[in-house]
Amino acid sequence: MPPLEPLAPYARLFAVPGARAFTAWNLLARLPMGMFGVSAVLMISAARGSYALAGAVTATGLAATAVVGPLTARLVDRHGQARVTVPAAALAALGSLALVVCVHAGAPAWTLFVCYAATATTPNTGGMSRARWSHLLRADPAALHTANAFEQAADEACFMCGPVLATFLCTSLFPEAGTLAAALMFLTGAVLFAAQKRTEPPISARPVRPRSPLRGNPGLASVLAVFLCTGALFGSLEVVTIGFADAEGHRPAAGAVLALQAAGSCAAGLLYGLARPAAPASARFPRCLAAMAALALLPLAATAAGGGLPALAAALLLAGMATAPTMVTGMNLVQGLTPPGSLNEGMTLAVTGLLAGIAAGSAAGGYAVEHAGAAGYAVPAAAAAAALLTATAGRRALALRQPARPAA
Repeated sequence: MPPLEPLAPYARLFAVPGARAFTAWNLLARLPMGMFGVSAVLMISAARGSYALAGAVTATGLAATAVVGPLTARLVDRHGQARVTVPAAALAALGSLALVVCVHAGAPAWTLFVCYAATATTPNTGGMSRARWSHLLRADPAALHTANAFEQAADEACFMCGPVLATFLCTSLFPEAGTLAAALMFLTGAVLFAAQKRTEPPISARPVRPRSPLRGNPGLASVLAVFLCTGALFGSLEVVTIGFADAEGHRPAAGAVLALQAAGSCAAGLLYGLARPAAPASARFPRCLAAMAALALLPLAATAAGGGLPALAAALLLAGMATAPTMVTGMNLVQGLTPPGSLNEGMTLAVTGLLAGIAAGSAAGGYAVEHAGAAGYAVPAAAAAAALLTATAGRRALALRQPARPAA
């Protein structure tokens, strides 16, 4: 059918045997990733009346995940996805349930930090899905580019729908409803994803050496440093937006406003997957970061001009359009820089960088919006600028080269 011809690269992806099944259950496990943070912020701020505390608690959990995540991924590389995913997901779900109990029972504030830190065993389901595509499409780089774009669009879709669902549950039912629903969906999806043995990447024939793929790998370290700054952008943007919407008297709309940022990124990611870029990823990465840094100024400008929530929503939609191309290009670099046999760990290290940045951004954003209001949008703008500067400083490590100019 001619109208569907432009979508043929995506159709070919899901013609791969077993691809639809592992993708569907992975999406169920991944959707809660867009719910947990917003649900925790809404739940804790409603019970304790402090966005600073809510941001600090979520930051602690993300920081713990940044430490534990690579260790969990190393176990996945060594023992396989199925054997590690289920127990790791079960432990993380128990941490979320313990957080709900402590908030509902009015337990001391320190217990909230401990419970949220217990979710650190959350397996990187997005990374495991990318690892499956890397295995299935290892002989087809063009199809792998499309798969990476789809995975990034899937991430954005989860962060588009997740905050909306979390906000609806927390504000329409009761504050703990978002976390409870997210934990149930996550555990169900993770178990059913792990059951898809047909597409699971094989364990390396040689034992995985207990050394980090970062060792002696300055290029990978440079990309992860950029992801750290990018995560700070994401974390601060989420908390500041929730606080801003609350100050405007539209707290239930916070999830929908955040969803627009993810919607812009999701659409850009799908379109990017249809493209066949001529320049290498190392050359495209700083360009994508420059666009992201420029567009990150829009929310700050919109709120400074007094446009209110509608203007902010439009600014976030536009700002999101640089996110997916940046992340797809960055993940392409990570896949190329990670040694064989450590792919799950390498991609989890990328997510670890993001999570560590989100943790710092959440804490900084919570403090900024509580003390400076709409001016808190300076935090995500500064984080985006830092990502660009970090990539520029690491050009040599990444061997970034501009495309050759045509001869005169």
